[in-house]
Amino acid sequence: MSLRIIVLAKQVPDTRNVGKDAMTAEGTVNRAALPAIFNPDDLNALEQALRIKEQNPGSTVGVLTMGPPRAGEIIRQGLYRGADTGWLLTDRLFAGADTLATSYALATAIRKIGHVDIVLGGRQAIDGDTAQVGPQVAQKLGLNQVTYAEEILDIQNGVATIRRHIDGGAETVRVPLPVLVTVNGSAAPCRPQNAKLVMKYKYATCPMERPADDPRADLYASRPYLTLNQWSVADVDGDPQQCGLAGSPTKVKSVMNISFQAKESKTLTSSDADIEGVIKELLDEKIIG
Repeated sequence: MSLRIIVLAKQVPDTRNVGKDAMTAEGTVNRAALPAIFNPDDLNALEQALRIKEQNPGSTVGVLTMGPPRAGEIIRQGLYRGADTGWLLTDRLFAGADTLATSYALATAIRKIGHVDIVLGGRQAIDGDTAQVGPQVAQKLGLNQVTYAEEILDIQNGVATIRRHIDGGAETVRVPLPVLVTVNGSAAPCRPQNAKLVMKYKYATCPMERPADDPRADLYASRPYLTLNQWSVADVDGDPQQCGLAGSPTKVKSVMNISFQAKESKTLTSSDADIEGVIKELLDEKIIG
């Protein structure tokens, strides 16, 4: 059974290595001070997509991302691991999108791609940590959805069997296609880049990534697969009022780096009197109770 699989992926600042220069004076994220990386959970989703492709001959995997032209690197990293194609949504009208506007843009792109069997994405992105985009895309497209997935166990006769994490354990669910699945970071890690695929796609770029006088123009003309798909709001028939800042009801006032410091400390023994005293203090301060 051949399947058309889309992986939602995001290029994010590496918030795991936040330093003193990570914030601007205005309280926003200083993206220039943080390296841009493939969102970790999305890599777990890509691995599940590639496994499905291997188990179902004739299947294809495409990487869909939204961002500035440099986000084309996310598509290349997908191609290096075994994806077949990719689409970059890039347009000034997409800029400043919250989860609602982001899910709208991704949903319109998926409609344009058409005939998709499975959409996979990471549970959440490390820069926003909302875990909202995947479910919102499913709702906008009217797709079945499974969240907190650990593994796509099997796909037979148009039904996917999926193991998902729940509090206190795991459960196995069966869901008819088409389906959108969000994958946990605890799922299988993504495979490394393949050297042959790196050599094949290392010059793959979106048109907006190329300089005006590109020395590789002849190469791109002779190898069409090196030109990555690049779509604007108009290309996906999107409504500008639902994209970017215009379509974002959520406004971030500021981002702050907070360090907690103790002003005073107490040393307690294991005596009943000390334990009773600290409990009474917590109750009096309305910290517990």
